Amino acid sequence: MQVKFGTDGWRAIIAKEYTYDNLKLAALASGKYFLSHPNRANGICVGYDTRFMSKEFARFTAEVLSSMGLKVFLSNSFVSTPAVSLYTREHKLAGGVVITASHNPPIYNGFKVKASYGGPAHPEVIDEIESYLPGIDPSTPVEIAENLIVMTDIKSEYVAYLVSKLDMKLIRESGLKIAHNAMYGAGQDIVTRLLDESMVNCYHCSVNPGFDGINPEPIPQYIGDFVEFFKEVETDVAIINDGDADRIGMLDEKGEFVDSHKLFAIILKYLVEQKGQRGEVAKTFALTDVIDRICQKHELKMHLLPVGFKYVSRLMTTNDILIGGEESGGIGITSFLPERDGVYTGLLMLEIMARRQKTLTGLVEELYDEYGFFSYNRLDMRVAESKKQAIIAAAAGGKLTSIAGFPVTGFSDLDGFKYHFAGGWLLIRASGTEPVLRIYCEADSTEKVEKVLAFASKLG
Repeated sequence: MQVKFGTDGWRAIIAKEYTYDNLKLAALASGKYFLSHPNRANGICVGYDTRFMSKEFARFTAEVLSSMGLKVFLSNSFVSTPAVSLYTREHKLAGGVVITASHNPPIYNGFKVKASYGGPAHPEVIDEIESYLPGIDPSTPVEIAENLIVMTDIKSEYVAYLVSKLDMKLIRESGLKIAHNAMYGAGQDIVTRLLDESMVNCYHCSVNPGFDGINPEPIPQYIGDFVEFFKEVETDVAIINDGDADRIGMLDEKGEFVDSHKLFAIILKYLVEQKGQRGEVAKTFALTDVIDRICQKHELKMHLLPVGFKYVSRLMTTNDILIGGEESGGIGITSFLPERDGVYTGLLMLEIMARRQKTLTGLVEELYDEYGFFSYNRLDMRVAESKKQAIIAAAAGGKLTSIAGFPVTGFSDLDGFKYHFAGGWLLIRASGTEPVLRIYCEADSTEKVEKVLAFASKLG
């Protein structure tokens, strides 16, 4: 079977495993699930990103689903993943599909399933969809029901919703100069719709299915050219989104990268301390320990979850979650949507800066003053399977007693292998969406982070 769903849907290399034949299997299996949903009569929606042939793959998916008798609201343009989630929820649909490989390299495409509540499908839903795959006949004819396919402006509805959930007047009057790096992705014309042109410098805001040969992921190793651009223009802050605009990274006024660990902490503090909001907090296994300390200070219940926003989203639909997030730039605020959203998060950060009258650097330093300095980095190792397994075997079972010379103080294997040591932690786990071994580290100095990452990469 060539279709296998991972942490966030099915992803595969275009023309290798990601073919029309396999896409047909994914669509037919998903359609079986949608047909069993109480909202099946309302139909489903299909959106797509800016990747190679995403528009054509989305059209084909809509045709397959229509052949099963499902009404399909097909986006009339590329659109962010959160926009599809919102449309699914607001129109009480049985679900949604996004043709996207998110932040993966340009040779990939993918198939994300969205649930009726407006977030990633729960793991048991994905399990159910996968259970249908073996029983599907690949030669099943696709008899397109054109009358069931409705071309739909999903994006405009999403933009209007953003306006209703943010203090856009405050942001516009703040005088902030913003750079937006869409990384050639689906979020490229949203910020400019909301803010005056004079406020925004756009970068990589055009359709380029090859993404200039980089992964459209908002992390330091893929934004070197943008940092140079940022420093050349008079700009106060930058928003950087991934290929389907559900993740975020930012630059402060000095062009320094600010990761989602710090953004999550700043937003949590804002919601609780400025907005007076309460609720539980959900964070995945690779997110900063500072969140634990903020929750302890404000007596908020915190949930520690495996890596993958689908686990966060589940709690957002069952518990009183205020905010949830993950290491890889995904932050979700339940009052907006049980879904991560890089554009909304970026705009909310602008609102915080405007209301607090602080630079992004000022907000980060405020965090350090209260909770101590912390540094973070992640190493993605594309190595031979033998090397990958050797590192995993060396880390498994909590057998390491020291990490780069620092005595181990704790171990957990909730998702991968996580070692705590004085002043930080190390996590080693295999990616659920790419053939990559990920090594994560947070510590109280940048030097310690790099030392630990180098140590872990040589294990085995």
